[in-house]
Amino acid sequence: MSTHDYVIRPVRESDLPSFRELRALAGPGFTSLQADDAALEARIAKSAATFAADISEPGADQRYLLVLEHRASGTLAGVAGVKACVGEVPPFYNFRVLRIAQSSAAADRRFDMEVLILVNEFTGCTEVGSLFVKPEHRVGGVGRMLAQARYMLMATAPQRFSPSVVSELRGVVDADGKSPFWEHLGRHFFKMSFPEADTMSAVTDNQFILDLMPKYPIYADLLPQEARAVIGKCHAAGEGALKLLQWEGFRYENVVDIFDGGPLVTAPRDSIRTFRESRRMPLKRGESGATHALLANPSISGFRCVAADVAIVDGVAQAPGAVFDALGLKDGATALIWCNDAR
Repeated sequence: MSTHDYVIRPVRESDLPSFRELRALAGPGFTSLQADDAALEARIAKSAATFAADISEPGADQRYLLVLEHRASGTLAGVAGVKACVGEVPPFYNFRVLRIAQSSAAADRRFDMEVLILVNEFTGCTEVGSLFVKPEHRVGGVGRMLAQARYMLMATAPQRFSPSVVSELRGVVDADGKSPFWEHLGRHFFKMSFPEADTMSAVTDNQFILDLMPKYPIYADLLPQEARAVIGKCHAAGEGALKLLQWEGFRYENVVDIFDGGPLVTAPRDSIRTFRESRRMPLKRGESGATHALLANPSISGFRCVAADVAIVDGVAQAPGAVFDALGLKDGATALIWCNDAR
């Protein structure tokens, strides 16, 4: 399998059974897939409504779900999402990790300590997340293609997305759903297991976080080493996603998830590599070329994204007929194109 075997498209109602399978495979800590069937169905409907709407600015109720479809079999192989605007409904809580200096001339001591402070400072940002690919399809750059499709979507209609973009990565959670960070911090205040809190976060308005989370700074040094060691660390399964985000220009800003301590990374929308390097150009039928590219239908309602080897001559891209079929475009139409050798 290669990236050429897939098409990325908006989710539709008939994808719900496949989402159940993705939920089981993703496992504990993958908050965006932990919703029950009714909540997943509602999210799919909300995504469809957002793709269909005429939107001039990002809003709190706008959600975009993209699915990775294996073209030959029709199998749903992965998912990725974009929330146009976070932090309003529900609130988007995090811990900011601050380093403070402690010193005493009398005691002849000086040292630094880390404190965790509950914040909701990313209100209005766009969030990219929900990136998951079935294990058997994690080959040949397929995960990267799915991740980049989110930024191709943004480049299609920038006004729908915030100038600031964030992404949360799953923190360290074992196969049984236990998080060292949660066990030694969150459990004391919420009196529930990590999976229970994770599910509540996925299906409620998050008021319970404001109700139960400590309102005062927490000294990280008071936590056991097991918990301190995972602050700002991502789950082993998310290391590839973190590298992709870093390649795009995202940076860790000393902000972590309040449940599992996973890192939050940020980037200006216009500086994200795929967004910045994407170009609109005419697309003509022709033979495959030597340039590996991602091509998208530059219409939100008709958004599709595929990978293909194209030839670019005098500002015109040439691609095989199968590309037009997958994108729903006619010969000579304008496509949004990102080239692997873009400068």
